[in-house]
Amino acid sequence: MAKSADLYIHIDPETKSGAEQFFAVFGITITDAVKMFLRQSFLVGGLPFEVKQPRYNAETEAAMQEARNIARGKIKAQIYKNVAEMNADIDAETDEV
Repeated sequence: MAKSADLYIHIDPETKSGAEQFFAVFGITITDAVKMFLRQSFLVGGLPFEVKQPRYNAETEAAMQEARNIARGKIKAQIYKNVAEMNADIDAETDEV
């Protein structure tokens, strides 16, 4: 059995540079960090960290909930006859804020 195997990943240069600098503080390379990640994944039987959805501001959260409610038929979607009517409604909302 081979003592090592090659693993190739593609990542943007900024992330790579940032990771190199970050892990250097701990005295390890990106390769060391990837090995640690893979070994820890096997040890815990999954990702070695909690995966969560990103948090959005309240306005974005409300808009996403409204979209879900429309998709589920809980509320009716606003229908406009034309773009001018839609823009007038948007302008009225903007004036209220």
